[in-house]
Amino acid sequence: MSSTVESNTGEFSIKSIIGPLLAVIVGMIMVILDSTAMNVALPGIVEDFKSDVSTMQWSITGYTLALSAVIPLAGWMTDRFGAKKIFLITIAMFTVGSVLCSIAQTPEQLILYRVIQGLGGGMVAPIGLAMIFRLAPPDKMGAVMGTLGVPMLLAPALGPVLAGYLVEFVTWHWIFLINLPIGIIAIVIGMKFLPNFERRSVPTLDFLGILLAPIAFAMLAYGVSESGKSWSSTETLTGLIVGGVALILFIIVELRQKQPLLELRVFASSDFRKGIVITWISQIALFGVMIIVPLFLQTVKGYGAFDTGLILLPQALASAFLMPVGGRLYDKVGARPLAIIGLSIITGALFMLSRITIDTSIGFIITCLVMMGAGMGLSMMAINTHVLQSAPIHLVSRVTPLTTAAQQVMVSFAVAGMTGFLTSRITNQMTEKTNPIEAAVAAYGDTFLLAAGIALAGALLGTILSRPKQQLEHAPDDETKDANTSMMSEY
Repeated sequence: MSSTVESNTGEFSIKSIIGPLLAVIVGMIMVILDSTAMNVALPGIVEDFKSDVSTMQWSITGYTLALSAVIPLAGWMTDRFGAKKIFLITIAMFTVGSVLCSIAQTPEQLILYRVIQGLGGGMVAPIGLAMIFRLAPPDKMGAVMGTLGVPMLLAPALGPVLAGYLVEFVTWHWIFLINLPIGIIAIVIGMKFLPNFERRSVPTLDFLGILLAPIAFAMLAYGVSESGKSWSSTETLTGLIVGGVALILFIIVELRQKQPLLELRVFASSDFRKGIVITWISQIALFGVMIIVPLFLQTVKGYGAFDTGLILLPQALASAFLMPVGGRLYDKVGARPLAIIGLSIITGALFMLSRITIDTSIGFIITCLVMMGAGMGLSMMAINTHVLQSAPIHLVSRVTPLTTAAQQVMVSFAVAGMTGFLTSRITNQMTEKTNPIEAAVAAYGDTFLLAAGIALAGALLGTILSRPKQQLEHAPDDETKDANTSMMSEY
């Protein structure tokens, strides 16, 4: 496929875009796998470099900061240089960064190379989602996004399994080196099958947006990551205050721009606002727990990294099985029933986990994980598709960086918030119970109960969702230059 495309006409089937879909999926799997693998590999890397956790933790934090900083640039870059070209460049940069990480000789080198990885990896998901969204017609969007969403839920659970195996039986270097063949495959498939999308008119560069967005997202991510140590520390307060001020200034600047870096005026759509809030709530509940469950299995139950990954695998399989089903159901019934049912199942699973004891069987835990995976598969991609369809399609390349950047911030808050709450509950439980194991189990139960309450709030909010209005596939050239005004008039 080499011709320039902009929208779809005539009969459509998923087979007709299987090539572009495969290129995007391979690229996304590579990035997401790598993001989750480092959590399992970190102890081995610390030992190999004869360093300490506080130093090597920056190999994760630096990656996250780079990831958050470049996401807002994805929309402008694709409009200016073309989605296909930028997508292939980012995959290549991530692959090169991976190879460099595999041969790093010092902690400083690894941290630097992880930043290079993040600079490439941050744009893969928003650009990939935008390309697929522009290839598929609105009435088939649920099925297409359901297929595309498999790696988004499958990879986070497969990452610990793969990383656990490589760390225990091979070497941590292969966690990065394995990305070389995957990256080459993604580039080859992308060069052959990705079409050359029509470029948007970008007469001026949003310099203030480019300056403020990375500062806002990177400093907020830094502040949240440091909050795991203390919410009142100088590092935490500096990150949150600088990031917060930069975010406020960024919002003001973007609302005054005719062609902003991130299309914030899409919040004028009530459908978009409701969908994105529910998305944030579900992400806080889900991604926070995805960190807590492995901690429980390893620190309380005593399982190793590889065994922990295997225990998490049924959750990933349930998500992968039900996500395409949820996508097809979305085309028929919309997001509301899927959000309510999916988040209700997740709420039930988290409430069951809140009743755990030291003697709770592994079968019970796996059952809860499968329920969570099923709920995620049914609801997450339906809600994400609802959010994207709530915006005019000619602005999707600007909306996907917005939602992806917001997700990074929400995930950071989820991880820091849940682990912080867990730590405080362990401290409190230690004053009430003499057995430290019993205190830890009770603290984990309290944390799961908090997550259940958050998921329940998402399920209740799901009742207010309604099908988004049918949006225009593209704007005429004379309207593109004033896209913000035209969108405001639609709402």
